[in-house]
Amino acid sequence: QVQLVESGGGLVQAGGSLRLSCAASGRTVSSMVMGWYRQAPGKDREFVATITWSGGTTYYADSVKGRFTISRDNAKNTVYLQMNTLKPDDTAIYYCNAVAGGHYWGQGTQVTVSS
Repeated sequence: QVQLVESGGGLVQAGGSLRLSCAASGRTVSSMVMGWYRQAPGKDREFVATITWSGGTTYYADSVKGRFTISRDNAKNTVYLQMNTLKPDDTAIYYCNAVAGGHYWGQGTQVTVSS
C-alpha cells in the first residue's frame, strides 16, 4: 500500500512561486511513475506533470510548460513540483499521483493565486 502526503500549498500573488512536496511511504518513489494533477472548482481533474521512475524523463501539460518543474529526491522518497510565474488560472487543489500496479492519490493541497 502506498501513502502520499502533499504539502506546500497556499495563497500567492500572480507572478509568484510555490513548491509542492509529495512524501511517499510504503514504496520507494524510484520504483514508481510519479505525477501531479490538479482540480479547479467546477472542473475535472487534469494532468499537470509526470516523472518516470528513473527521473530521466518528464512530461508537462502545455498550460504549465516552461513555468513548472517536477523533480524527485529518491533519498527522501519525495517528489516536488516547483511552480513559477503563477497565474490565477493555476488556482486548484493539487494532487500527487503514483502508479505502482495501480493508481494512488494523496489528499491534495490547495493552491490559490490572486490577481
